Amino acid sequence: FVPLNFHSPEMLAKITTLALVGSAAAFTAPTMPLRSGASAMQMSAQGNAVKVAAAGAALLVAAPAFAADSAAGEKIFTANCAACHAGGKNSVVPDHTLEKAAIEKFLTGGFNEKAVATQVTNGKGAMPAFGGRLSDEDIANVAAFVIESSEEGW
Repeated sequence: FVPLNFHSPEMLAKITTLALVGSAAAFTAPTMPLRSGASAMQMSAQGNAVKVAAAGAALLVAAPAFAADSAAGEKIFTANCAACHAGGKNSVVPDHTLEKAAIEKFLTGGFNEKAVATQVTNGKGAMPAFGGRLSDEDIANVAAFVIESSEEGW
């Protein structure tokens, strides 16, 4: 399994091309006059083109998504987080560990990767923000590692 990186210039170019092709198809005029028997089929094709254009536009507007990589997250965690959170502990605020029950109790947003990523990005209390130091992909990978490790009991 190789996670897709929607942040890469190559992937963004492919998504943009898909959206432009879909948009062009949606607004292409019929090439021959409509006959009474053919109008339903042509209208259906135009309807499908509109759906393709809408899907392409949604890809451009939506926040980039990528599959998080827990193994990569472990390396980033070790380099950036383990000083305070080794083994899922918390050396600064001892009851705010990275164990599942503590995350469910203390983390805004609950026990999920998005909430962990938000905390890592923005920081809170004694925890510094890593949003300016780590990429969104690195943060997503750390979040995947934290949730996976928490579920396994560290």
